[in-house]
Amino acid sequence: MSEDLLNPPELSFRQRLWHINRFFVILLCVTVGVGVAMLFSAADGSFDPWAKRHATRFGVGLVVMVAGALVDIRLWLRYAYVFYGVSLALLGVVEVAGTIGMGAQRWISLGYFNLQPSELMKVAMILALARYFHGGSIEDVGRPTFLIVPILMIAAPAALVLRQPDLGTTLMLIMTSGAIFFVAGVKLWKFGAVLLAGMAAAPVAWQLLHDYQRQRVLTFINPESDPLGAGYHIIQSKIALGSGGLLGKGFMQGTQGHLDFLPEMQTDFIFTMLAEEFGLIGGLGLMALYGLILVQGYAMSLRSRSQFGRLVGMGVTATFFIYVFINIAMVMGMIPVVGVPLPLISYGGTAMMTLLIGFGLLMNVWVHRDFMIGRRGGSET
Repeated sequence: MSEDLLNPPELSFRQRLWHINRFFVILLCVTVGVGVAMLFSAADGSFDPWAKRHATRFGVGLVVMVAGALVDIRLWLRYAYVFYGVSLALLGVVEVAGTIGMGAQRWISLGYFNLQPSELMKVAMILALARYFHGGSIEDVGRPTFLIVPILMIAAPAALVLRQPDLGTTLMLIMTSGAIFFVAGVKLWKFGAVLLAGMAAAPVAWQLLHDYQRQRVLTFINPESDPLGAGYHIIQSKIALGSGGLLGKGFMQGTQGHLDFLPEMQTDFIFTMLAEEFGLIGGLGLMALYGLILVQGYAMSLRSRSQFGRLVGMGVTATFFIYVFINIAMVMGMIPVVGVPLPLISYGGTAMMTLLIGFGLLMNVWVHRDFMIGRRGGSET
């Protein structure tokens, strides 16, 4: 079969720009608008210091996202391992010369800003695993030996990130990678075997945890054991969630947040503040908005004709879902506190930029949805 029958003609810059999913961009803008409003409320009716910066960072990130969407998808495939290698090397730099902040060594100081390589690794891991599985057949994926290399690709950065220590990001790397393995065709029994092995190793893993990480788990089991110490965050979060009721107390009228009972309300616990001010209806409204983004993400991924595109799109969408799930479950007391921000809502520049780079890859998959890629990275013939 000729190449012309398999692939449409090369898209011009204008055509790529026209193919960008505008509805998806609108959903992101609306969600960030909610975040700006909540950060405005968190600052007691001021755009400084959080809301203005949040909006500015989104504007810059939006440009980066569109730029990433317009790049030839074969370039992302070609340099996937390079991106992974650079990110892994930066994690190594953090290990020996990283900047310490809030008791953790996670950043590299670049003068004007601090770079967090673990955030870059979230995107690099998706690209690298997508490239690896794209180069194999379904028969290859069924062979256990074929999975040794991607498992090592996950284990190396996960171990480095866990040493920083950053348990939340480590879990996100593993869970996102697991989603890519599943989409690539890895059988469920292999996931079950890994889960059983993990359960068997739990006592050893418990001994390797830092004291504060063990305390978080114990606090999750019984937060009332230390209501003014380790259990304070989650207890105040539950109080704020419950006090919001069905319709909430009104914009900027939340007592737990504005009387400074609710900690970190501009970052990890911003969903709690939203639920207190807008109630159950407001919380469900935001979750519905997230649901639309997820549906769009999965739809754009599945529409791709290339395995690389499908895996990248599903990996980015899975990462977004994991962000949402962990944060909301955390503030509701369903899982231990691990310090994962609420995507597009919480204040934080690195997480915002990483997510928008990922969305740029997702949009790139959509723009090039009809383009088939051979296992070696060229147009399939």
